[in-house]
Amino acid sequence: MPEQSNDYRVVVFGAGGVGKSSLVLRFVKGTFRDTYIPTIEDTYRQVISCDKSVCTLQITDTTGSHQFPAMQRLSISKGHAFILVFSVTSKQSLEELGPIYKLIVQIKGSVEDVPVMLVANKCDEAQREVDTHEAQAVAQQWKCAFMETSAKTNYNVKELFQELLTLETRRSVSLSVDGKRAGKQKRGERAKGKCSLM
Repeated sequence: MPEQSNDYRVVVFGAGGVGKSSLVLRFVKGTFRDTYIPTIEDTYRQVISCDKSVCTLQITDTTGSHQFPAMQRLSISKGHAFILVFSVTSKQSLEELGPIYKLIVQIKGSVEDVPVMLVANKCDEAQREVDTHEAQAVAQQWKCAFMETSAKTNYNVKELFQELLTLETRRSVSLSVDGKRAGKQKRGERAKGKCSLM
């Protein structure tokens, strides 16, 4: 697969009802809906600038059910970065991410060079089944980053995508709105590809 592709593909996994679509819609469109509508698979595109050229941040919102293993494998093989979402109100939704994480490792060979973010959504809810320390322990075990979010209150939503892009080591990708990144650009970065949100 050509690495100089103009797409940067982020795949969002998680059980049904954990708020995957809500997080993506909050980030892309700034909207939130209270009703739950099951997703088969949706792709959202956000234009970002990449070395003075245009590049697309492509976010794939996957199905919460496990009916489509072929689609799941394809999403993983094409993905550049992964967001694994669970709800703090459901311990089972965290447990269901285990097989998906293992599949990512199996298909990608290792996750050392692949940005993976474990996301505890619905952190605004009072009825928690998963506490922060428990989720952090899972993230440590999986050698991935961890963040708590709330699509409802828009807590850490943009930060989640910014942090995920910061984890990318093969390319320099960023969401800075003004098109500039903090700090001086290193010589090697120009060749890697510098991306920012427009």
